[in-house]
Amino acid sequence: MSRRPRCAVLDDYQNVAKSYADWSALETRIDLQVFNRHLGNEDEVAAQLADFDMIVIMRERTPFAATLLNRLPRLKLLVTSGPRNAAIDLAAAAANGVTVCGTQASKAPPTELTWALILGLARHIAIEDAAFKANGPWQNTVGVDLAGKTLGLLGFGHIGQKVAMIGQAFGMNVVAWSANLTGELTSSMGVTLADSKDALLACSDIVSIHLVLGERSRGLIDAEALLRMKKSALLINTSRAQIVDQTALVEALQQKRIAGAGLDVFEQEPLPEGHVLRTLPNVLATPHLGYVTENNYRTYYTQIVEAIQAYMDGAPIRVMG
Repeated sequence: MSRRPRCAVLDDYQNVAKSYADWSALETRIDLQVFNRHLGNEDEVAAQLADFDMIVIMRERTPFAATLLNRLPRLKLLVTSGPRNAAIDLAAAAANGVTVCGTQASKAPPTELTWALILGLARHIAIEDAAFKANGPWQNTVGVDLAGKTLGLLGFGHIGQKVAMIGQAFGMNVVAWSANLTGELTSSMGVTLADSKDALLACSDIVSIHLVLGERSRGLIDAEALLRMKKSALLINTSRAQIVDQTALVEALQQKRIAGAGLDVFEQEPLPEGHVLRTLPNVLATPHLGYVTENNYRTYYTQIVEAIQAYMDGAPIRVMG
């Protein structure tokens, strides 16, 4: 009797993979195992997954580099949530005969979280909430007004444009910059095109990053760039940690060369216990929640089930690479 394909679902931190989709059509076709605990390194991933034919991954929580793919001889299907995943070596997957499929994703959740971080920092929500629950000082801080301030957007794609519209609703002046951004697009939305990255950093009260990680954007915000920001400015990053030099950011925050940072992405995830970013009072951080919402999870897992079914039926869908 032939063995049924084994399918692993990785990094289901909230233990919800089975509840956000109907897996019943696959019950007799695959043996499903869900991993709620993050597998911490490549050796552990390779050892745990060596016997699996299919693997489902949540965004970039577990990277699939060539070195890992070479150690998974049974793997034939890799399904990721979202339409792209920079943590998968697609060339290595193809070389190993692994089909990679994705899903759709909504742009709304990261837009909303960006504004949660901006508002949380500007009005000191975490500090005031902690004091309130600890019976501490009543009204301990003075908030920052958004109306009349300048919001600088590094990146002006779908998410950047949505963030701009909300900023304008708050009465903010919005400027934007990216390497190929045109004045025609920005002016059509009432946004000012900055002359350069440095010009945007210098004039902005809040800088929010909405760039795709690539060779041009990696390390774009370095120590020199941070020095160009106002000391009263806030930096928001819901995009990718690698766009900002993390060592330089920590130093700028420790030395109060900028007022604060709202962060949802980190070079290492989960961020280790005791990491310096967990200790800084001028950091408001969330554990990469930008895409973590009910509607996105429902889309992800429903389309993951569809992708597995389609692959097993010999007609893969939403193939990447």
